[in-house]
Amino acid sequence: MIMDRIALVLAIIGGINWGLIGIFRFDLVAFLFGGQTAGVSRVIYTLVGLAAIWCISLLFRQHDHVNSDV
Repeated sequence: MIMDRIALVLAIIGGINWGLIGIFRFDLVAFLFGGQTAGVSRVIYTLVGLAAIWCISLLFRQHDHVNSDV
């Protein structure tokens, strides 16, 4: 599902940003978009947070994976 992939990409971006903050005290999103309180930065932070919440649903879904190599 396309929404799952978008949410996963956004969650990965958020995780990388938090890693940069934790290790280097460098907020890449704030650097690129004009600070933590800039409108674009806040939108990105919000989208990353919503994506992480969406990704929680991935843990509880049942997927039937068909292996075509068998």
